[in-house]
Amino acid sequence: METSPEVDFELLDALVRRIFYIEDITIGHDERDYVVRYHGRLLAADSAGAHAQLAEWLSPYGLTPLFRWDDGRQAVYLVRGVPTTIKPANPAVNMLMFILTLVSVIYTGGILGITGELPEEPVALVLEFLKAGWPFAVSMLAILAAHEFGHYFAARMHNIHVSLPYFIPMPWPFSPFGTMGAFINMKELPRNRRQLLDIAIAGPLAGLGVAIPVLFIGLSLSQINPLPAAPGADPLMGNMMEGNSILYLLLKYLRFGQMLPAPATYGDLSPVVYWLRYFLTAQPLPYGGVDVNVHPVAWAGWAGLLVTAMNLIPAGQLDGGHLLYVLFGQKTSRRILPVILVFLAALGFFWNGWWLWAMLIFFLVGRSYAEPLDQITTLDTKRKWLAGLGLLVFILVFTPVPLYIM
Repeated sequence: METSPEVDFELLDALVRRIFYIEDITIGHDERDYVVRYHGRLLAADSAGAHAQLAEWLSPYGLTPLFRWDDGRQAVYLVRGVPTTIKPANPAVNMLMFILTLVSVIYTGGILGITGELPEEPVALVLEFLKAGWPFAVSMLAILAAHEFGHYFAARMHNIHVSLPYFIPMPWPFSPFGTMGAFINMKELPRNRRQLLDIAIAGPLAGLGVAIPVLFIGLSLSQINPLPAAPGADPLMGNMMEGNSILYLLLKYLRFGQMLPAPATYGDLSPVVYWLRYFLTAQPLPYGGVDVNVHPVAWAGWAGLLVTAMNLIPAGQLDGGHLLYVLFGQKTSRRILPVILVFLAALGFFWNGWWLWAMLIFFLVGRSYAEPLDQITTLDTKRKWLAGLGLLVFILVFTPVPLYIM
């Protein structure tokens, strides 16, 4: 509900004084985006409770309180309306995109799983793709759904309106996973950093909780095969190799008892130097060695680790950007952004997909943050540990060179 231009400032002052010691007052005008600003200090340590109480008192007047820091001073801004983008939802759109993505990942799973000749009869062909493609499709969609519904239910737990997941179809050969992932639309700003953290971390942890067992099951269905002995030894385009994260290397070691891909020789390098170099650059290529020929289910699990890593890049509107923001604030997050962009640009010399990601972060998602209504309330100890866990997960699942050809 909108307020009229006539504002009862005495009433507003009285409401704010219930939770805030006022030192000075600034009245807004047409050139400012607030009705009134108060500098001072909160009367109680429970800033989250104070914000919730003040928001309830101001709601009948169509005003929303914003808790901010102004040059080291606590400030309360009163703004008109409630920052929101709530619009009528159309679940048919979500369902249509899910069905298209289901078809896309089944097709891609079929491409990955069919080893013999394709039947010529159309019905038999469809059945063959369904038979070969469903293990990958179910695994891939389960990981994506867990990630997005993790966000969804965390938001709903805090009474924040969010959309249902939108799945994005992208069949082979345009995407090796049959999809470009999924997303939800958060239609309201979180009240404070605690809520933002809960929503941001829920997706990656839920998705990873599905991706790890899927990957391990897939690895149990996979076999170790020899790699080409030299460039050009494999016909056509060669082997597409999946890159390695720390977690992926550990899971392969648990399953097969060795570090994979295992080169035929380390050459003049020590094993430690070889693996550090190979992990960061995918060089030197392990010609003549052995590696896992991943089952389609393992491919879906590996994709789940990659999706988690990309979402946890600590920049802007990405899940990792939210974690960085709630831990260190906007100023520090903005200072770190150039470091992230330079790091991705450097990795782009080994996988040029990182150049695209760097541009997307710089132009679309990296320079703005989901600023909570209350920026004074800090994280409690448990949530600080949870945010730290999220950044640790990023280190474990980040894949410097996701894909390469040998």
